[in-house]
Amino acid sequence: MLTNAKEHDRGQLEVLVDDKECMYVFDRGYLDYDRFDRMTDEGYFFVSRLRKNAVVRQLEAFELPESSSVLSDEMVVIGTTQNRSENVFSLINVLDSKGNELHLLTNRFDLSADEIAELYKSVVI
Repeated sequence: MLTNAKEHDRGQLEVLVDDKECMYVFDRGYLDYDRFDRMTDEGYFFVSRLRKNAVVRQLEAFELPESSSVLSDEMVVIGTTQNRSENVFSLINVLDSKGNELHLLTNRFDLSADEIAELYKSVVI
């Protein structure tokens, strides 16, 4: 889809996200807690990078295999007390190729943390 340069492509997500058979991968420029809730409620799957200052409340920590390259995998809610997600998500912390920690948020609990991390890295990095 082509738009003029004045429009941010974030505003076009409602048009672009239309296939429930897909896994949508976003960078942190697309961070929108309400949209993540809507996508989850409507049956769309995503993985997105969270900003370092995102407000996250851990509900549960998942065990990782010893061979995992993932630093942690947690079930979380995101947002502040006044503006919190309605759904729970998986927060996966992993290092990129330069040693920087990435915080990846997904609503896919049927894939392993390593699979989510590899998917994100293969598309975005």
